[in-house]
Amino acid sequence: MRSAPEIAIPIRPAPAPASRAEAEAYCRSLARRHYENFPVLSLFLPAALRPHFAAVYAFCRIADDFADEVHDPAESLRRLDEWQALLNDCYEGRAAHPVFVALQRTVGKFDLPKEPFLDLLAAFRQDRMQNRYRSWQELLGYCAKSANPVGRLVLRIAGCADERRQSLSDCTCTALQLANFWQDLARDYRRGRIYIPREILDGHGCTEDMLGRALVGPAWRAMMADLLARTRALFAQGLELVGLLGGRMRLVVALFSSGGLAILRRIEKAHYDTLARRPQLSRLDRARVFLDGLRIAAGRRAGMP
Repeated sequence: MRSAPEIAIPIRPAPAPASRAEAEAYCRSLARRHYENFPVLSLFLPAALRPHFAAVYAFCRIADDFADEVHDPAESLRRLDEWQALLNDCYEGRAAHPVFVALQRTVGKFDLPKEPFLDLLAAFRQDRMQNRYRSWQELLGYCAKSANPVGRLVLRIAGCADERRQSLSDCTCTALQLANFWQDLARDYRRGRIYIPREILDGHGCTEDMLGRALVGPAWRAMMADLLARTRALFAQGLELVGLLGGRMRLVVALFSSGGLAILRRIEKAHYDTLARRPQLSRLDRARVFLDGLRIAAGRRAGMP
């Protein structure tokens, strides 16, 4: 389980603001301590952009912890509201909290709109108020708020604000979010959440009881194969973005796509059973992720499909 938030939201009026150096060091430390499937601050990120990526990550990391690690829903929502108030202060030039001191510089330097941050907060609130999804389209609508804003912010920081590349980023970010859902089915179920849409459960003759009892039979495996095929199709759509990027960002995006696809392969190798044990990438898997990322990036440069 991810660790609980390590920082208390300051009571307003805020204390003296952190210096920029202190704020960036805090965000950098937070990003380096938390690992998903890969380190956030990859060595492949352009060095000049790493503090800005860390600031965005720190905003997301703490807000996500408020949604996932604060057990009382009312308290969770209160903290998210306070986090949004601090975001508003940041956009009005009154940042004091170290995350927002760092983020204020990033917002100003790259003219980042507030809407992606607000969408992320809306998704975190949704997690506290909605724990089931009726349809695939409804789930994709959730991903449009919970995942896609991150990719759009990252591309803006990288100087890629055009709608074509941002839309392709949406495909990749949604696919990464979905891969994480299928990897974390048991963990999310313990939190009271099921991200498999009801129409897909019903269509394959599966029930929530199967998830609760970890019953992985032919129907369940067929359903998981369906979910992975839908997710893989989104990764395939998003891969066009790699060919539209230059420099290190081309490789960074290729590596994230390669990593998400590796999670799908790991689920397949587990015979679609993510309930008994959470599939994780081995060292060999990670080496393949790197090599596949290089191949994807080089293939796009060479015009390969």
